[in-house]
Amino acid sequence: MEEINANEFWQWAYSDFLSNALRGVLAEYIVARALGCTQRPRVEWDAYDLRTDAGLKIEVKSAAYLQSWQQKRLSPIRFDIGLKRGWDAETNVNALQASRSADVYVFCVFKTQERAGTNHRE
Repeated sequence: MEEINANEFWQWAYSDFLSNALRGVLAEYIVARALGCTQRPRVEWDAYDLRTDAGLKIEVKSAAYLQSWQQKRLSPIRFDIGLKRGWDAETNVNALQASRSADVYVFCVFKTQERAGTNHRE
């Protein structure tokens, strides 16, 4: 079997920024870079997305009008920050009571509404 090229794999699996899951990770990365929080790797499913050196817990939310699937109309922009029983990656324990796990919420909107000429860097 031929050796796997990481760049080719990324292009094949992770180049569709209209995908909900990938767009959320991209939004987290953009915020992490802006805050200087990229020294720690991303933790999947943690109760919050980022932690600053000062200990501030940040949750990044992402939404878009356009999705990767065929749409009859643009998606509405909605964000849910309701109380949740978050899972802590360090302790591997779900919270006993619902709460907001983050200190700060960052809301990211991919504002493009036309599929042609879509610029994922906006």
